[in-house]
Amino acid sequence: MKHHATDAHTLAAAYALGALEDSERQAFDAHLQACEACRQEAAEFEATAARLAAAASQPPPATAKAKVMAAIDGVRQLPPRVPAPAPVPALGGTVRRRAVPLALAASLAAAALGGVAVWQAQSGQELKQQARQARQQLDAVGAVLAAPDARTVHGKAANGALTTVVASARQNKAVFSAANLPAPEAGKTYQLWLDHDGTMLSAGLIEHDGTVILTGNTADAGAVGLTLEPAGGSPQPTTDPLLLMNLPA
Repeated sequence: MKHHATDAHTLAAAYALGALEDSERQAFDAHLQACEACRQEAAEFEATAARLAAAASQPPPATAKAKVMAAIDGVRQLPPRVPAPAPVPALGGTVRRRAVPLALAASLAAAALGGVAVWQAQSGQELKQQARQARQQLDAVGAVLAAPDARTVHGKAANGALTTVVASARQNKAVFSAANLPAPEAGKTYQLWLDHDGTMLSAGLIEHDGTVILTGNTADAGAVGLTLEPAGGSPQPTTDPLLLMNLPA
């Protein structure tokens, strides 16, 4: 699919996630040489995708290795099955860009679920429920990150946490990601807020490093805040904000 020259400015997210055709990527590489705004935006998307994946990752439980090693002797070895490669149809640029959320979800899911596959202590039903929740979260995050109008802003909280917000005005949604967020003391939790002309409305909770979709209406919010609140959250902030930064325009 051919694009107008102005379309190049909307391809930063797809470029950062490797979702462009070869010809489109070459054209965008050439475009980056002359467009500082797109170079910065593509770099921010790449950094955000890496941070989201790192925030979603989980180490396997301490008992996992012992259980796997104990089960090895009872597993019958089979020769590898190598099916004949099937032809891969070429995909158009439009289809590839529509698949960006799925590509992001797959990359984040690999980080988030890599250590979960051998968790034999949990029931299959629990794993299915966790997988469904993870898919829903990753799909929502991927849709915002890959939105053509997605904009990114980075910040640093008073407690040293590194934060990223990616917002899409068209979707009226925003994603909040935190790294190096210290564990809250017992009975406390981190709460997110949206600033609506000086009125702070709760936008959800975040307990540790991770990525969440901000709840509430982001369309007319000017800033996002982070405070430390009693477990379960508060109707209004009860402590000084650890972070208050403008939402990306």
